[in-house]
Amino acid sequence: MKIYTRRGDSGETDLFGGERVRKEHLRVEAYGQVDELNACLGAALALSAQKDLHELGRRIQNALFELGSFLATPDPAHRAKAGVPEVRESEISHLESEIDRLEGELEPLRTFVLPGGTPAAAAFHVARTVCRRAERSAVRLDGQEPLGGLALRYLNRLSDLLFVIARVENRRAQVPDVPWHPRG
Repeated sequence: MKIYTRRGDSGETDLFGGERVRKEHLRVEAYGQVDELNACLGAALALSAQKDLHELGRRIQNALFELGSFLATPDPAHRAKAGVPEVRESEISHLESEIDRLEGELEPLRTFVLPGGTPAAAAFHVARTVCRRAERSAVRLDGQEPLGGLALRYLNRLSDLLFVIARVENRRAQVPDVPWHPRG
């Protein structure tokens, strides 16, 4: 099987279930940004030497792949028939428990921090901002085609976790977070 099909050359693509839409469709935008987030997370993990973060990151990457499949499948009946998983409450709880665990290593925030520090920390900050963008796209899609609240909650919580991971990367490398100093 070849990697190219030529079916997308005119600016259309297939959603899972057969419907063809323009590549600018909100649904394509949402799952495309989740895919971009997954790639950014992979790049951040490649820069990290933290074994526990690699294990956590791989679990998140698998969940993001499932979320992308969910977003690419508009018909709930087709999702059920094809076995496309939806975000589960347990995944959101897992993100929250990881945030709590990792925050235990950190000093409380007293100011906003700028993205930066180690290369791995900076990469996790980039992943965080891509996550926020993916969340905004999913919110726009949800306004037209309700997704259910779990997908939106997952992305919201994941961006929080990515922020904490960036801080942990700095802390473990003994590199201070970069504080924001407002001009005044």
